[in-house]
Amino acid sequence: MRGLHAIVTGGGSGIGAAIATALAAEGVQITLMGRTLKRLEALGLPGAHCIVADVSDAASVQAAFDAAAEFGPADILVNNAGEVESQPFGRTSLDVWQRLLDVNLTGSFLCTRQVLPGMTERGFGRIVNIASTAALRGYAYVAAYCAAKHGVLGMTRALALEVARKGVTVNAVCPGYTETAIVDDAIDRIAAKTGRSMEQARAELAASNPQGRLVQPHEVAQAVLWLCRRESSAITGQAIAVAGGEVM
Repeated sequence: MRGLHAIVTGGGSGIGAAIATALAAEGVQITLMGRTLKRLEALGLPGAHCIVADVSDAASVQAAFDAAAEFGPADILVNNAGEVESQPFGRTSLDVWQRLLDVNLTGSFLCTRQVLPGMTERGFGRIVNIASTAALRGYAYVAAYCAAKHGVLGMTRALALEVARKGVTVNAVCPGYTETAIVDDAIDRIAAKTGRSMEQARAELAASNPQGRLVQPHEVAQAVLWLCRRESSAITGQAIAVAGGEVM
């Protein structure tokens, strides 16, 4: 994989940071994208290029990918940027609904559109969409997030078929509850709304995993790394659950 160029969105922390670190360890040149330059730079990944981008904004995406092109064509794209907000369906505003679709679904579309022509022209590319187990099942109180992630998986499968003969693979990795800031926020909300302790709230989320634990970001990163390898060229259009058996 040495010498390939990977763009990782939402790369400043959590799963994105773990993915970037794993790819860099294999000799991949990394471009990190995210909303906050300070957070991207704080990762301290040697040789990584850091570019501010709001994936929900078409102009911001265009500018970011134009800047990334100065470091070479993109061989790998990991659409990791995402956002979740928990509300009962009846209290989910149109603004929240649209924002979660924009970040989680449209963002993946906009970023993929930037790299796909070059990948197909060169006859090689790896696109990995971080889709969540919410792409495979429903969860109460996160209808907008589930809808967006189901959309990401649909886009993944459709595009995989379009480019199947062009050397480009398109897959989705679907983590369960993972030890990230998003899950920390969920634990805070559960504790605040239910009166449970933080430990009880964490245990409740971990209980959804048959292994009885939260997934670790580096475990998700290893699945992404496998899909990005040249040897994984026959794997496309798939939804790989990294969730301890929660989804089969």
